[in-house]
Amino acid sequence: MEQLLNSYSLTVLLLGTILLVIFAVISIKKKKLSEDGKKILFWGIVTATIIPTLLMAGSTIYLNTISSSGGPVHWHADFEIYKCGEKINLKDPEGFSNKIGTATLHEHNDERIHLEGLVMEPGDASIGNFFHVIGGELTASSYSVPTNKGIVSSENGERCPSGEIGEVQVFVYRTDDEDYYYQEKIENPSDFIIRDTPLVPPGDCIIVEFGQAKERTDRLCEQYKVAEEIEKLKGEREKIN
Repeated sequence: MEQLLNSYSLTVLLLGTILLVIFAVISIKKKKLSEDGKKILFWGIVTATIIPTLLMAGSTIYLNTISSSGGPVHWHADFEIYKCGEKINLKDPEGFSNKIGTATLHEHNDERIHLEGLVMEPGDASIGNFFHVIGGELTASSYSVPTNKGIVSSENGERCPSGEIGEVQVFVYRTDDEDYYYQEKIENPSDFIIRDTPLVPPGDCIIVEFGQAKERTDRLCEQYKVAEEIEKLKGEREKIN
């Protein structure tokens, strides 16, 4: 919805700009216009100015009103992806773009989920949606991600080079009110909603691994390590339900 309305607004803005240029050329070239011609030119300029402005303002207000977040947000979560112990890096942004994904949900080659804009539905802030917009996929039993060497994928039951049978597993670190952090193993990772905060931590640290089944991971995002080193975080402890 957000992308559709923004697209319409930009199209109308472009058309309005073209009309304004045309009217400006007419006013310069046709210095002696009839009274009716002057009125047509005047109202044409007014219309080409007001309609795009009202549409953009109206669409912005409408989207803010119906969005799940109630307005623009700026949330972050860090992540790391592994396959059989090897770290997987997402593909680099191409061309003039400094990101992969969409204007609202993307990554800047920094292993960080950036959610910058409106959250129309809660699921828009899910890990599964992030994988989708970057050109990959995440389910409870498989994942695929774009890299500079092509798509890298894993599925439950495949074997690692070591011979062990692997499973897709997702672990999430979160902080509590006492500045400790804890980890959870997520059973339905595609539906997991990232925490609504701009800083990491307390923003989530998401570890996606394909390998031998386990209940905990020993991997940790860099910003969590740094926060613990400078004593912003007190350390890890088991989740308190």
